[in-house]
Parts: sequence; structure tokens; C-alpha cells
Amino acid sequence: MRKSLIISLLIGIIFIPGIRAQTSSLIVKTSVTEEVKNQFKNSGRIFLFVTSSRGREPRFNSWPNKSNKIFATNLENWDTNESFIFNSSVDLVKSIDISLNEMPNGKYRIQVLWDQDTKESRINAPGNLYSEVISVDLSENKILELPLTKIVDQTKLADHKFLKEVDFKSHMLSEWWDKEMRVKAAVLLPGGFFDNPDKKYPVRYNIAGYGGRYTRANRYVERDTTFLNWWFSDEAPQIINVFLDGEGPFGDSYQLDSENNGPFGTALTQELIPHIEKKYRGLGTPESRFVDGCSTGGWVSLALQLFYPDFFNGCFSYSPDPVDFEHCQLINIYNDKNAYYNEHGYLRPIVRDVYGEPVVSQKDFIQFENVLGSSNTYLNSGGQFSAFTALFSPKGENGLPKPMFDPFTGEIDREVAELWRKYDLKNYIKNNWEKLGPKLKGKIWIWTGDMDSYYLNPAVRTFDKMIKNLDNPKSDASINFSPMKGHCAEYDNKKVILQIANKKIPLCLDAK
Repeated sequence: MRKSLIISLLIGIIFIPGIRAQTSSLIVKTSVTEEVKNQFKNSGRIFLFVTSSRGREPRFNSWPNKSNKIFATNLENWDTNESFIFNSSVDLVKSIDISLNEMPNGKYRIQVLWDQDTKESRINAPGNLYSEVISVDLSENKILELPLTKIVDQTKLADHKFLKEVDFKSHMLSEWWDKEMRVKAAVLLPGGFFDNPDKKYPVRYNIAGYGGRYTRANRYVERDTTFLNWWFSDEAPQIINVFLDGEGPFGDSYQLDSENNGPFGTALTQELIPHIEKKYRGLGTPESRFVDGCSTGGWVSLALQLFYPDFFNGCFSYSPDPVDFEHCQLINIYNDKNAYYNEHGYLRPIVRDVYGEPVVSQKDFIQFENVLGSSNTYLNSGGQFSAFTALFSPKGENGLPKPMFDPFTGEIDREVAELWRKYDLKNYIKNNWEKLGPKLKGKIWIWTGDMDSYYLNPAVRTFDKMIKNLDNPKSDASINFSPMKGHCAEYDNKKVILQIANKKIPLCLDAK
């Protein structure tokens, strides 16, 4: 009896959850090689990526999960004759709460990146330096050498007769920032464009998911043969497709004016769009402009339609970012005290699967952004909450936006939260319906999954309830919910264009 009890206890101890796995110490030495020395700048932020996942290079694995670990620090005046050494004695910002001398044993892929670029907001920007990827079985202490040998290339638009690049100097943004600011876009011309040199066309403006670049248009002419065959068929609408660029000073610009980004919305509507429509024979009328997108693009397309109701003739919004800040994912920014913990003291999830199982917490998500930001906070990480804060918040200290919640504790700043109301789309419509209502007739289509991966559907639900109860006039917004569907599950590029074509193009041609 006693013997079997002891055995049972030992077995129980072996399988008690939370007992720490065996660990090893990791040291990584990084130098600047001759191949990249002429491109090297001596101040920046150095990153060490350690991942147990396969697939893309570790430098692209900034997504918060247990497989990915990031360590980073800022360096000033790095002497190229000396190596930088990642070890447990260096003051590193970490994406997870372990140090390099307590790495869990296992197989990893490891890479170093030197972020020296000051033009773009994210770390894999052109001109930054990075190392090869090495694989290691970390079952004992390791000392590795990972020199910087490569340079991140410039992104390029595909060479295709019907695909054109727009690289436009914005005088408004340049004046606001007191330096040259350029905005970019890709233009996919309709199949009949060159056969009809006098014809003018309606234009569809597409906004990408978070941080999507204008070069995403490449896949439609290089890889998506089904789309391309359809695009040049008689079935496809004769409409110009414009792919807007998501790059902004703090991450995605969200294509709107803000205290931190500057006049991106004004530059879009008064400079970029008129330039595109003049150069590529757009009709140039409000009736001929349509905007669509998913996720960030879903929110931006809806916001552009609301803030510029006379400029666009319809938005097609899929799985939009929070359209109601009482449901800012799972945070009520006006009432809650903390962004990381709910009123019951539990960590708030920010990502789930379609069956409701939490995948990532809000706290862990922000900690990954804290590592990416040179301020050691999410405020200039180039990530999702960096962009949210730059758009919604007033200016803060040291050229950074003022945080709505503390980057480390999650405590919500009530004063800043109130200032976010300006961009609360449910709040904006409710308070301006008398003026907006007549202008939005026949212009709003929204789709979302009822198991959205980022808990975005509750905000759309309350938005839907609010807008259906408005009078003078009654809203005809089409808001659709798909049971057991996740984030952007219903989005189809062809479907969006067909929606525009079937419902609106004949009307805009009549308006001409």
C-alpha cells in the first residue's frame, strides 16, 4: 500500500502542470560583415528572434504565441569592429518572461535583425540588416555567431501593362511633418482601358488589412490566374482598382487625419485621389467612387464613408476593427479600469479560435508590441495598438502619442479614453445622424463573422442595433452576420467588386 502510494505520488509530481522544463543558456554574438558595412548605420535597435515554428524567417514572426520569442535593445554608436553579444547580462526587452539563461530546451530557428531605418514604421523595412537563419537543438548551453550579412530589399510593383505605380509627394503631409512625405498606391486598370482611350471609369479604392502595402496588387497579376482571367473577361466590371498603401508614421495610417499622423485623410481626398483620377481617366465624381476592405480595411472604408459622406458612393466593409469603443474588442474603454484584466480579475483574451478557445491575451499581445517599439513600448511599435493610439489619441511626450492605457500595467487613462470618442464610429453616427442620414442612403454594406477571431463582432452587433433604431431618416445600411465564421471569412475580392458593379456602377454612369 505504502509502496504504491509513493509510486503514485512520484507519477503525480512528474505530471504536475507548471513544473519548469529543463533549460539552457543561449549566447549570440552578432557582427557587421564587410558585405553590408557600406549600408550600415551605427544607431538603431537590434533584435534576436527565437522560434520553434517552421515556415517563414523568424524576423517575420512577431505574432505573440508560445512558439515565438523576441529580445531587443537600442544601440547608439555601435562600433563595427566590435560584436554585440546577446546574453543574460544585457538589459533586453523581452516578449515573454524568460531570459536567455533560462531558455527551455528544444529545437529552434534563430535570426538577428538590425533596425536602422527611420523612414518606415516596421522593422522589416528596406535598408535594415539581418542575418542568416540557423537551426539549433538547445539541449545544452550554446554560444552562437550570427553576423549581419543581408539587406532588406525595396518592395517593387510587378511589371504588367495594366498595373501602374503611383508614388506621389503629398504637399499637405510634407508641410505638416516638415519633411518630404510620399504616399503610394497601385492602380489596376480595367480590361478595356487601352481599347477605349476616351472612356472614363468609376474607381474602387481598396484598403488592406493591417499594414498592407500597395504591392499586394502583385498577386492579382502574378499568382492569381483565376482572378486575372476573370478581370479580362466580359463578365468583369469596367472599373479602375486602386490599392492604397497602409504605411504610416506609427504603423498603418488608417487614411485619416489625426494629431499624431497628420492630415492623411485630407491628403487622400484632396491630393492623391484627384491625382489618380486625372491621370488614369477616372470619372472624378462622388457617385463614381467606392471604398472597401477587410479588418483594418473594413474599419477604414466605413470611416472614410462616414467622415467624407459626400465624397464616396458606397463602402463595403468586412470584419471591421472596433466600430464601438464600448466594445473595443473585449474592453469598454469608457468604464473599465484596466485593459489587461477584466472586472473579475481574469486576463482578457484578444484572439480566439472559431470555437471560442482563447489563444492570446491582451497583455501578451501588447508585450510583443513593447519589444518592437524603440521606446520599449507599443507607442511606436508599428503594430496594431501603435496605429490605434496614433490615430485616436492626442500627442503625448517625446513625439509619441499619449497612451490610452499603460503599456506595462494596462491601467486605462480615463481622460485619454474620452478623447477617443471622436473616432468611435457608433458614437459619431448617433450624434450626427440628422446630417449624415440622408447622405448615407444606399452606401453602407458590412459583413462580419459571429465568431470573429479578434472579438470584433460584439461592436458590430451594437452598431447594428443603434443604426436600426435611428429615425429621420431610417437607415438602409446592410449589416450581415455569419454564424460560426471567423475574421474576414466572408471576404472575396471578386465578390466585393461585383457588389459594387451590380448595385452602383449603372447609377454612377447615369449621374455623369
